[in-house]
Amino acid sequence: MPITNIPIFSMLRTRMQWHQERQRVLAENVANADTPGFRPSDLAPPKFDDEPRPAAVTLVRTAAAHITGAGGGSGAFAVKAVKGLQIQPGGNGVSLEDEMMKVASNQMDYQAAAALYSRSLGLIKLALGKE
Repeated sequence: MPITNIPIFSMLRTRMQWHQERQRVLAENVANADTPGFRPSDLAPPKFDDEPRPAAVTLVRTAAAHITGAGGGSGAFAVKAVKGLQIQPGGNGVSLEDEMMKVASNQMDYQAAAALYSRSLGLIKLALGKE
């Protein structure tokens, strides 16, 4: 069985992808902080149940000289509207303080998941005698 099929690695990889996508959404919120009528959004947390997730859409290489896609913005995670906004006079609902708190929290959670992933790989290498 490949290492990628081990459930803990699959869940950690999904979690890190979710944090990457959430970072993109939060950056979009910050970038539109002065846009009139803009409403911020956030991602719904990923669910780790036994139901299969829909396959993500990927780019297809039509020629050997083409570069493969990095997979940014795949849309595999549900976007939710932020509730309880304080709307500014221009109609904008972005609070930079709240968004920056979310960005910092997201970064810490991503780093924790990445550290857990790399340490788990280290343990498997140690168990196999490859270290």
